[in-house]
Amino acid sequence: MHVSVRVPRALYCRRLAVTPIIKTQWWQTHCASCQARSSSSETSPKVVTVEGRQYKTDEWMNTPASILSAIAKRLHLQPDHPLSITRQLIESRFLDHKYYNRLFPIVSVNQNFDALEFPHDHPGRSRTDTYYINKETVLRTHTSAHQADTFRANESSGYLISADVYRRDAVDRSHYPVFHQMEGAKSWDRNCLGSYGTLAERVWADVANIPSHTIKVEDPNPTIHPERNPLQSTYHSVEEAEAMAAHLKRSLEDVVVTIFTAARAAAVAAGDTTASTQEPLRVRWVEAYFPFTSPSWELEVFWQGDWLEILGCGIVRQSILNNAGVSSRLGWAFGLGLERIAMLLFSIPDIRLFWSSDPRFLSQFSATGPIQRFVPFSRHPACFKDVSFWISSTSRSAGGQVAHASARDFHENDVMELARDVAGDLVEDVRLVDEFVHPKTGRKSLCYRINYRSLERTLTNEETNDLHEKFRQQLVKNLGVELR
Repeated sequence: MHVSVRVPRALYCRRLAVTPIIKTQWWQTHCASCQARSSSSETSPKVVTVEGRQYKTDEWMNTPASILSAIAKRLHLQPDHPLSITRQLIESRFLDHKYYNRLFPIVSVNQNFDALEFPHDHPGRSRTDTYYINKETVLRTHTSAHQADTFRANESSGYLISADVYRRDAVDRSHYPVFHQMEGAKSWDRNCLGSYGTLAERVWADVANIPSHTIKVEDPNPTIHPERNPLQSTYHSVEEAEAMAAHLKRSLEDVVVTIFTAARAAAVAAGDTTASTQEPLRVRWVEAYFPFTSPSWELEVFWQGDWLEILGCGIVRQSILNNAGVSSRLGWAFGLGLERIAMLLFSIPDIRLFWSSDPRFLSQFSATGPIQRFVPFSRHPACFKDVSFWISSTSRSAGGQVAHASARDFHENDVMELARDVAGDLVEDVRLVDEFVHPKTGRKSLCYRINYRSLERTLTNEETNDLHEKFRQQLVKNLGVELR
């Protein structure tokens, strides 16, 4: 499922909690199977073809070919890739679950939002946040897009979905427009209780089979709170919710123990003797809100001096199960960002590295050996450049809306998208450094700082100047701004 309404990048109400290098050529040479091409007839709709599947486009289309070309990568399935290793490590704690690792990423708006009861005015539906193919079709923004269909298939009482997901987002070392999530769920059938008198008794019996641990757990809030974390009282008893919450939390605590035991061993093997490798592991449960679970929580881990949000989870809204045709079942779901976990596990400092084909990166990881910390190779110098421009007085510098925006409306995510389109993975960071409103005209001026840095070589001044000038011109052409 997927992470204030503060949601981890794995659950989709936040941006994960974390919610992802490719060679530069990856952005400049797009595979033939996912090139967008127009029909020769002026009256025919444009069509994009992705891995042999054709989709009509309309005025909602905002997905560049560079994003479509990422679909074929499937990093979470590449042998010895850190994302694949992370996926398998978590799967090892759910051996009785069914795994879904090859679900296609282009889904309907209904699958991505409606079936999960996202409000119609939810910002996640906006074109500024989500990649649309047409008004009814998107690139999934979370693995929860497959939740209802997987429940409907009813092939197992538990499942894990690992997949690439897509969001228009900030440009920095922890955000990337394509990243990977894992969704997990467990459910029980009221009609299949066996020798148990109630479903709660059946769930508590399963709780007893979860491996015990000795970590310190902070969980100060009650499982149910009438305002902050309400019970689905129409469908669930207090006893059922308490039992499912206990099973959920114990299962995910077991995952955290596995991950951070491996991370700590890797740190010690690398010679790290700081306090974080010696102190006992601590976790805490925090009340949360997600559209498709209630009650809901986030799990945080104290690591290297900070509380880190790891995942989001909760008791699945019964209406989702009912609409999937499995009304006798009830259960829990969780979602997490694989990049976020892998960055902690392997000590990888920049999310762009996951897309690297550089042997200096890939050769450091093995699915058959122990987890090892990433050893950075040469850090190449950065080059930052600023761009200032006036925007329309009716434009928005942040936020989003669901309604279709015109080509000249301004949104910060459009700046991020253009920077990636022009410079690909040569852009490390884009951030707003200054805002100015003219006291007489009321016009707003924004200044963004773009930090160019390759992970693989030193960029020349000529290269960065050329990239930056192309970026400036694309701002004018695509966003209608006036350069200063």
